[in-house]
Amino acid sequence: MASLTLKRAAGAWLAALVLGLAASAQAQSPAANPPEADFAKQQQAQQQSQPLNNQPVWKEVRSGQAQTSTVRGRETNVLIQSQGQTWRAARVTVSTALGGLIAALVLVLFGYYFWRGSIELHGAPTGRVIERFSPAKRIAHWSMGLTFVALGVTGLILTFGKSLLLPIIGYTLFSWLATLAKNVHNFTGPVFSVALLIFIFMYAKDNLPKAYDLQWMAKFGGMLDRSGNTHVPSGKFNAGEKGLFWSLVVVVSLVLVVTGYILNFPNFDQTRETMQLANIVHLVAALLGIAMACLHIYMGTVGMKGALDAMRYGYVDETWAKEHHGLWYDDVMSGKVPRGTEPAAPTLPQGRPA
Repeated sequence: MASLTLKRAAGAWLAALVLGLAASAQAQSPAANPPEADFAKQQQAQQQSQPLNNQPVWKEVRSGQAQTSTVRGRETNVLIQSQGQTWRAARVTVSTALGGLIAALVLVLFGYYFWRGSIELHGAPTGRVIERFSPAKRIAHWSMGLTFVALGVTGLILTFGKSLLLPIIGYTLFSWLATLAKNVHNFTGPVFSVALLIFIFMYAKDNLPKAYDLQWMAKFGGMLDRSGNTHVPSGKFNAGEKGLFWSLVVVVSLVLVVTGYILNFPNFDQTRETMQLANIVHLVAALLGIAMACLHIYMGTVGMKGALDAMRYGYVDETWAKEHHGLWYDDVMSGKVPRGTEPAAPTLPQGRPA
């Protein structure tokens, strides 16, 4: 009740302010602006017959017409932008739909793992290894990947925290968590943008599409063969990895960087409409990117045995290379592609001889 009284008092105060300004302008220049004078008279009459009805005042404020302001800048003469309500409604709809998509995808990956299990090697490891990723490429990958994860986690907190976390952990703890998430998100974004460009530069060549990628796509790389007997030869990266590179890393991540800079630095003199549009695009790209990243993380960890070792240590066994990336293995064995540097024994996975 007290809140309603305050709202009514605030509305009445705003109406009185508008009426006072209009009356003052009319007194100083009676014939300067007749429409405003008529509007002021209408408001005075309405305040007598309907004291708490301020709808005409708010209609005038939200009309979008340019008003008078002493502050110089874009949109400084617009008090309320009506599209703000449209943006808020769209944000809830988009986040709910794509959040459901991420949850469904995680459930599908759990189901696929229990159905298929981890993809194992058929042949015995030879003990001879091939360098798959140089130290520079691994640093580029982990720099880009870890900053993406930090942005993804903090972004999820900022997007769904009020609905999912606030009822559980309470206002005080959520306030600290949201503030931390916001600052981590804002300051990690520029670091991610630099790491992303370096990563794209270093990995683009090996991810160029080839004709043999069509064969991998036709059989989906044998992913649906529970027996694991379907082997589809591929280069250093298969068609699925290439698809994720160009869609997630190049397209989605670059969209996130551009819209992130627009949102992170409002001093670029953006309009509110630009910020609202950038926020929706950023939200869509972020949630789609998180969904695609779940696929990559799954295959790079529990989905395929030995895949994490390749990025952690930089080396893979010849049997692993032959079974999962046969064309790349053939190029290495023939000398077409350098075999890489010899590994130091301590850097290899435990139990895997140099």
